[in-house]
Amino acid sequence: MRDYKYETEQRVEFIKDLVSKTGSNGIIFGNSGGKDSALVGILCKLACDNTVGVIMPCDSKRNYEEDADHGNLVAEQFKIETRTVDLTEVKKSLIGAVSSVTELNRSADINIPPRLRMTTLYSIAAAEGRLVAGTGNRSEIYMGYFTKWGDGACDFNPIADLTAGEVFEFLRYLDAPKEIIEKAPSAGLYEGQTDEADMGVTYNAIDEYILNGNAHAHDAEIIRRYHSGSEHKRRMPLWYGWDELD
Repeated sequence: MRDYKYETEQRVEFIKDLVSKTGSNGIIFGNSGGKDSALVGILCKLACDNTVGVIMPCDSKRNYEEDADHGNLVAEQFKIETRTVDLTEVKKSLIGAVSSVTELNRSADINIPPRLRMTTLYSIAAAEGRLVAGTGNRSEIYMGYFTKWGDGACDFNPIADLTAGEVFEFLRYLDAPKEIIEKAPSAGLYEGQTDEADMGVTYNAIDEYILNGNAHAHDAEIIRRYHSGSEHKRRMPLWYGWDELD
């Protein structure tokens, strides 16, 4: 297990240094009510008092109830300023506009909310001179379990090296609300959605594979397939003539 006192100190210093060097006025992050956003919010608040979490319900009933409730629990306990931007009607408007030129499939539909949320965060950040904090953990990043140019976008990410299990450990060390620690990880993309059911493999199995290279054959095949198929998400776009531009 990591030394989470040391980890807290180092990450807080990292964030403080970044805010200072960039001359930013503060930090903003998406407060989804999940474990990753909770940890990011806590660390950012410890480093920068001018940290804002934005709750952004979009279409899913869970977004308005459990997710919002849990996001507010973290915000209240750690004194994080919270704002709410309802994106449901924005999504409907976008779908209406795009549907005039193509038929959206399920993949297109469920990836709209993360991209609208990131657009919202960057709009507020630009207006107020803030940095956007990313909330993806190492396990999700390895699997590519995030939306490209959605929740995968950010100015910095203070937890990208932590596996899902380590995020849980870190939250316990920080005495985060048990409701967040105990809930099943979910992106809240649709009713009843959970990360592990979507991927077909548990975070415990993913973490064991990443940290120790161990996995049952079935799990290893899924993990390798996800990792290989999502490589494009973990790199910058391919640019023609990059060598001359560099």
